[in-house]
Amino acid sequence: MNTEQFQTHSFIKGLQHSSLKPSIYALCDYELLTKYNTTLDQYLQICKQHNVKIIQYRDKVNNLNIQKENLNYLKNNCNLPIIINDKIELISYADGLHIGQEDLDSYVKNNRVLSLKLIRKKIGDKILGLSTHNEIEILEANNFDIDYIGLGAYKTTTTKDVKNQLGDKLSYLAKISKHPVCAIGGVKLSDIIDNTSYNVIGSGLFTH
Repeated sequence: MNTEQFQTHSFIKGLQHSSLKPSIYALCDYELLTKYNTTLDQYLQICKQHNVKIIQYRDKVNNLNIQKENLNYLKNNCNLPIIINDKIELISYADGLHIGQEDLDSYVKNNRVLSLKLIRKKIGDKILGLSTHNEIEILEANNFDIDYIGLGAYKTTTTKDVKNQLGDKLSYLAKISKHPVCAIGGVKLSDIIDNTSYNVIGSGLFTH
């Protein structure tokens, strides 16, 4: 799936370099579901209330069989793209994959370009996103066959230990990317961040 298809698929075509309010990319973290005593059905209702355009499923708790069941539930009960976090072995249950910088280093040692090519080959034309944190990583990502980048952290977050907060610098860095940009890390529903296409919201969906 190329960038234009990703934009169309996600109803955000033309937003990646505008100042319009970004769409909502929901981070369905199973630990957060447990923390807030929320079922997947309740979570989907929350997503509907906020007009969410895409959902990423992240699960560091359950075994693979339960994760497959949860992904199937999401796929069967909402008409949104479902992205799996990190676990390429679950790609057949999702519409796409989101990977971190460390994942590029784990496939082929000292060859990030080949790693990305192998990942792309395995997932085919499904959506592929990559986390970035600075200008060097963005420029590198510009040469990758991916559909979007996650860029952050914007501010402090309750789900991860943030060492590098971009703050207002995120808008400048986002402009460098040739791919649509998803603002990640401490982003609120009400935040308007220039040059981005999505606000990636995790705990903010539960506390709003």
